[in-house]
Amino acid sequence: MEIESETINNADDLGPFARAWQWFKGLPEMLWTQVVDVATKAKKLGKDDPRRIVHSFKVGLTITLVSLFYYCDPLYDGFGVSAMWAVLTVVVVFDFSVGATLGRGVNRGFATLLAGTLGVGAHRIASFSGEICEPILLGLFVFILVSGYRDDEVLEMAHRRLSTILIGGASVVIVCVCICPVWAGDDLHNLVASNLEKLGTFLEGFGSEYFKKQSNGESKDDKALLQGYKSVLNSKSTEESWANFAKWEPRHGKFKYRHPWEKYLRIGSLTRQCACRIDALNTYLDSDLKACPEMQAKIEESSTKLSTECSYALKELALSVKTMTMPSTANSHMANSKIIAKTLKSLLETGSWRGADLLHIIPAATVASLLIDVATCTEKIAESVNELASLAKFNSVDDVVTKEPPPLTSKEMLRPCSSIEEPPHHVVTIQSPGE
Repeated sequence: MEIESETINNADDLGPFARAWQWFKGLPEMLWTQVVDVATKAKKLGKDDPRRIVHSFKVGLTITLVSLFYYCDPLYDGFGVSAMWAVLTVVVVFDFSVGATLGRGVNRGFATLLAGTLGVGAHRIASFSGEICEPILLGLFVFILVSGYRDDEVLEMAHRRLSTILIGGASVVIVCVCICPVWAGDDLHNLVASNLEKLGTFLEGFGSEYFKKQSNGESKDDKALLQGYKSVLNSKSTEESWANFAKWEPRHGKFKYRHPWEKYLRIGSLTRQCACRIDALNTYLDSDLKACPEMQAKIEESSTKLSTECSYALKELALSVKTMTMPSTANSHMANSKIIAKTLKSLLETGSWRGADLLHIIPAATVASLLIDVATCTEKIAESVNELASLAKFNSVDDVVTKEPPPLTSKEMLRPCSSIEEPPHHVVTIQSPGE
């Protein structure tokens, strides 16, 4: 600190020319630092989403093409200064996804056409009002051309400007759609499926993680794997934006006309409700309060199984959305979770906890109650996914299974936790709509 203070004092003692010379000597290093910083950010951006790099090249290509109208003399003679509006249109309209670009393009074209119509109409009205009233009306119509132009000049300028804007908009659409298109519908589709899978990942490891810590105070798994659900809590604005952009997009890939994008918003809303319950569950992983041993022993088996069954159901639903196939075994897992939730609720209602410390009862009872709420949310998500599958006409799946897994019975609730089996393996055949 003393050396830094001394350096600052020495710099203050220097004259203006000496300080300017020091700044000039340090300029190359400063520029190099900025170049390295920009390159590092670009490299990170390319790793996170390579489509961003492609998007920048697409924007540069489009601006280069429309700039020919301004810098090429034969084209400039036809459009004049209005050629610059083509470049401005590219800057305003070009967006990352096709849906956002089409939406902006339509809004830009409609707004320009409407403004031009109003401007020309206002100019015509003012020109018919006489020399005295014309300046007054022109002052009111602040969005039209100046009064010095004749009618033919106004129409000619409006025609040139509208033409260049349409040319710029058409160039943007062609480049955006034909060169490595980015579809907002794809992003929304994958985001909803990914969010469901994140919730399933948390629930898959929660039961064993929570009761393991309650038993010996040690964490069994890497808790970083259980924190992916947190991004689901803040996904609302992204989902709404992508759903709005997706409505502008034409038919592409596996998405047909009038795809039910609003159903994705419904699934996303239910997913966030489930994530809120999971966030509450996550707080008990960090809590130092020990649950009542008697109560913990009674609810551990059912709680762990309920968490696991909900996990399997959510992952099956995520796979169904991602592959656009009808849910296969999610219904059996939901049936199992209903039975387990009913058993767990009965344990909470009929259990005798006399003489136990209330502070040790509440955490375990709250965890069990939250898991029951998670099972209810999972059931609602399953219903919404089934609605989406029906409206979007997901492909049917033929399961060739040696033995269909039946719903768990009340007696099977008494099995030890180690008896929880993995979901059965299936041979899946996806039929195309034409078959």
